[in-house]
Amino acid sequence: MENIHLPVQPFSLLNPDDIERYQSGEHSRIYEKLGSREVTCLGNKGTYFAVWAPHAKRVSVVGDFNGWNPSQHVLFARWDESGIWEGFIPAIADAFLYKYCIVDALGELIEKGDPFAFRWENRPKTASITCNLSYAWQDEKWMEKRHRFNSFNKPFSVYEVHLGSWRRNPEFPSRFLSYRELAVSLPQYCSSMGFTHVELMPVMEHPLDASWGYQQTGYYAASARFGSPQDLMYLIDVFHEFEIAVIMDWVPSHFPYDKHGLHQFDGTSLYEHGDVRKGFHPDWKSYIFDTGRMEVKSFLLSNAVFWFDYYHIDGMRVDAVASMLQLNYSRKEGEWIPNIYGGSENLENISFLRQLNDLIYSQFPGVQMIAEESSTWPGVTHSTNKNGLGFGMKWMMGWMNDTLTYFKREPIYRKHHHNDITFSFLYAFTERFMLPLSHDEVVHGKSSMIGKMPGDEWNRYANLRLLYTYMWMHPGAKLLFMGNEFAQDAEWNFATSLDWHLLEHPSHRGIQNLVKQLNHTYKSEPALYERSFDANGFEWIAGDDTENSILVFIRKGENEMDHLIVVLNFNDKAHSQYRIGVPKAGQYIEVFNSDASVFWGRGGHNELLDTEVIKMHTHENSISINLPALSGVAFKLKQ
Repeated sequence: MENIHLPVQPFSLLNPDDIERYQSGEHSRIYEKLGSREVTCLGNKGTYFAVWAPHAKRVSVVGDFNGWNPSQHVLFARWDESGIWEGFIPAIADAFLYKYCIVDALGELIEKGDPFAFRWENRPKTASITCNLSYAWQDEKWMEKRHRFNSFNKPFSVYEVHLGSWRRNPEFPSRFLSYRELAVSLPQYCSSMGFTHVELMPVMEHPLDASWGYQQTGYYAASARFGSPQDLMYLIDVFHEFEIAVIMDWVPSHFPYDKHGLHQFDGTSLYEHGDVRKGFHPDWKSYIFDTGRMEVKSFLLSNAVFWFDYYHIDGMRVDAVASMLQLNYSRKEGEWIPNIYGGSENLENISFLRQLNDLIYSQFPGVQMIAEESSTWPGVTHSTNKNGLGFGMKWMMGWMNDTLTYFKREPIYRKHHHNDITFSFLYAFTERFMLPLSHDEVVHGKSSMIGKMPGDEWNRYANLRLLYTYMWMHPGAKLLFMGNEFAQDAEWNFATSLDWHLLEHPSHRGIQNLVKQLNHTYKSEPALYERSFDANGFEWIAGDDTENSILVFIRKGENEMDHLIVVLNFNDKAHSQYRIGVPKAGQYIEVFNSDASVFWGRGGHNELLDTEVIKMHTHENSISINLPALSGVAFKLKQ
């Protein structure tokens, strides 16, 4: 490419209001002003560059257009002491490679990618790329009605996906499928399985495949591994065509130390805390954003808005919230700095999260903000005007831990640990919870979901069918990681495709059929979703049959004729005449049975059941049911 020798010209997209809001942590669309933008200046087309580097002595733009020469295109420092360098370079348009060459306070040269770049080179290359984000969206109808699919009184069943390993081309197993190739099959698969939402593990640009996207350098860029920004937009467009809402994983808690990234951006700790007791994460060996610095807060707030704005996402799952709330998270005594009141609460991050949620819900009605929050922090999903954090939902990590601990036990011992399976109901309505069986539970030696189940082959699959039935019948939204829906044998491997060939076996196909039917039942039975976050939508019939390890409860809809009676048998002993009390007399029909032969069960089934005037479980009427071993069944009153 012939070098461009035209000089940088003074030019700015920033006005005093932009600077004031940026410096006060209130600018929610600063990506429209910082970074690189194609503009026209004095009749000439070119690109405007702007970057925040307040401690730099000089900043220039280097790229394929000037032979990466740091002395050729030097930006102008703004007069207002904002620390922003800017300028216009004629003749540069879309798809030019560039970086910022920064001379730090000591005179050292640093080359950095653009924090606001909309596109980056594919790793291991590290340049930013000028990029136009224009795209002709086809999802107008979805955007108008998504609030109806995405609200708290609708089914919320999430399929968590790592795009790099969901499926690969069998002829080229080392190559990722592109966003557009995934669009051919992934949305249709989610729809056919009955999922209402898909959650994409981070697709923002990141240098290391093994980080799964959680160590990001390009916060505003779709990963080039899978194609262009418009290719990702197309994938989301197709999801919306299938009426699947798209949730994106987002990581505002930490970032890696790659030389081309945010770390020591202008030679100083700019985006991260300067003190390692606040600025370095000991678990992930990464750096922690300083949300007490207002420009950093504007960077992150704008980034969240950006993905809703440009990519039409329908929700955001915020990663590692617990690490953001506590200054002493994963730190020993003496390794952390108390707040101004002497406590461990991270006041800056608490303020940031509240501002974030209020901002997103106000600007994008009908979306959801979801916290991956593993502590007992109160009010994560309570409104900010009631001193909450303002999230829409929170991952129910306690449920996940207790449930997996319980299911790993042989059924004969479960009666001694009945509390593990009932405890979650005591706090199920203190927050709006999502029940997660995520990627974190099937890696690092934890084994696959089917691998956690005890007993011989049939018992392992019966246990897994029961676990999923318990999960779908339990109050709260649902999240299942890819591969779990067909009982993948091996742990998840980010570097290979899921083992789709397992579906040749009836046992694996049975689990897939079960998950599909659970989703269908979930969506067709209002009692399972209308009052999922309301304590009035749940009632115990029998939670104390410890000896038999059996639970019986009611899930209630707005209409009492929609109520479901759920019976869960966690023991490997079947009961041919198990009597349960029911609230109304009449005939009950079976609407779900995890022991059905299509699920690779033994084919247990209950015919139409007439109530008898036999008092049971405080109810005047009762029914006697066939309750298979390691099974879950649900009934409703025939209308």
